[in-house]
Amino acid sequence: MNNKILTLLGFASKAGKLSFGMDMSLASIKAGKSFLIVCAGDVSAKSKKEINFHTLNKNVPFIVLTDENIDTVGKAVGRKCGIISVNDKSFADAIKGGYANDQ
Repeated sequence: MNNKILTLLGFASKAGKLSFGMDMSLASIKAGKSFLIVCAGDVSAKSKKEINFHTLNKNVPFIVLTDENIDTVGKAVGRKCGIISVNDKSFADAIKGGYANDQ
């Protein structure tokens, strides 16, 4: 379902436009570098709630890939992680567009 999104995340990873994990994603949000937060579906509810709180405060879009798990997302970006900050507007817009089309 999210093959386009996973492919775009892979390209963004190779381009060095992602931050991986909760701590690095929060740092990107706080620094104003994050244009989108992507979360795997099997990330804990507590982690989703915490990252969502920060995205709401800084007006950063937040999407959950409900059909994808941490392993699948990790394979796409080359690193095991469930929360990813997209730090490039073009990649973020493309991913949001792919997500909207899948819904």
